[in-house]
Amino acid sequence: MTFPQLPDSWKTVLAEEFDKPYFKDLQNFIAEERKSKTIYPPQTDVFSAFELTPYEQANVLILGQDPYHGENQAHGLCFSVKPGVKIPPSLVNIYKELEDDIGINIPNHGYLISWAKQGILMINAVLTVQAHTPNSHKNKGWETFTDAVISKVNQKQEPVIFVLWGGYAKKKLKLIDANRHTIIQSAHPSPLSAHNGFFGSKPFSKINSALHQAGKPEINYQLTVTADSI
Repeated sequence: MTFPQLPDSWKTVLAEEFDKPYFKDLQNFIAEERKSKTIYPPQTDVFSAFELTPYEQANVLILGQDPYHGENQAHGLCFSVKPGVKIPPSLVNIYKELEDDIGINIPNHGYLISWAKQGILMINAVLTVQAHTPNSHKNKGWETFTDAVISKVNQKQEPVIFVLWGGYAKKKLKLIDANRHTIIQSAHPSPLSAHNGFFGSKPFSKINSALHQAGKPEINYQLTVTADSI
């Protein structure tokens, strides 16, 4: 596994992770998996969240759990899918809340890179998965790596907004200094739990309110309505 997409800022803050035994074991595991199995996302997309949101620009962190495991879905950003791919149920619910919260027109695609380019670091706790086999790369080392990412973002001097949807994400609270940063929590947007506290939680207006208070640019959540214009 190589890191051509990692901006220098991330290579610097995460440098010590790359030399640790767990990460070398993880590299070897992924390399072996790719020899005989279909692994998502493609290797060139594994670190795209970091490419799109350099360390110094990360003002918001949204944490997912496991990449989408269907064909052409995962491309390195949590909850996002490539243009032309059916919008997954969790993202459908995110769009519903987005429309209810701030009146955004719902697009016909799930390609969220414009959010990432505006400073939302959109990572999953696990960055790869075997095709059609959810959680197949759980407990192989990715969680240690992404915990380090969360910790490094927590160490930023300026305030950051951490968005934790669902019980799994909330386990990362221990890595975040709530006295310095804003934490937005709710149920997960999946169809199984969205009605238990995600709908009506207004995370998007809360993010922009916190950014405004910190003197940072607010997020323009409006995506191009059709994927054709991306």
